[in-house]
Amino acid sequence: MANKSTIEWTEMTWNPVTGCTKVSQGCKHCYAERMAKRLTAMGAERYRNGFSVTLHPDLVDIPRGWRLPRVVFVNSMSDLFHDDIPLAYIQRVFATMRDCPRHTFQVLTKRSERLAKLAPHLPWPENVWMGVSVEDARVLHRVADLQSVQAKVRFLSLEPLIGPLESLPLDGIHWVIVGGESGPQARPMRKEWVKDILRQCRAAKVPFFFKQWGGTRKDLTGRELNGRTYSEMPVVAQTA
Repeated sequence: MANKSTIEWTEMTWNPVTGCTKVSQGCKHCYAERMAKRLTAMGAERYRNGFSVTLHPDLVDIPRGWRLPRVVFVNSMSDLFHDDIPLAYIQRVFATMRDCPRHTFQVLTKRSERLAKLAPHLPWPENVWMGVSVEDARVLHRVADLQSVQAKVRFLSLEPLIGPLESLPLDGIHWVIVGGESGPQARPMRKEWVKDILRQCRAAKVPFFFKQWGGTRKDLTGRELNGRTYSEMPVVAQTA
């Protein structure tokens, strides 16, 4: 599956794997799980296993056929570093990304320990951006795991932000995304948490992207902070 995306910081999604399992509080109200349930109920073939981890080998080479450059969020419906995904399969996905330098691939994981373990066995071309999700201070260790990876762009997705992050380790981090939880049971995000992260990013000269306030109706809360939007992106030339 490859689809245009409404996610503000990417252009489209590519899902050579679907399905996942919960590992921390950020997963509690997983949007992908909700979507997978709807697709399963609709009889979508790719979700015949519901939200169980499912490989889709026929989709691994799809980006090779895209002629025009695209910004691609990899595995929006899963986690590429899930324990149930074999290293050989992850290597196939990375080989496709390496062989398609015209595209930019954004990979995001909550399984930072496995990322750090497998990183030496993977290629890290300039067009692969690697990120970890950090929803609150209980999972800050994920940042150190990411910092050990030789990706040209390393980024933090602080979403859904459900607690303050007062001492973000931003050395070697090239981009920070912040967003509140959305959906019927969304947990609130405080304005002071967001402003403090913006302050830390400014001090460290790290680009800051504010995705959304979230809530049960994210279309009503919008994505303005301090009377403006923040849509900064990493400057790849600065990471060389």
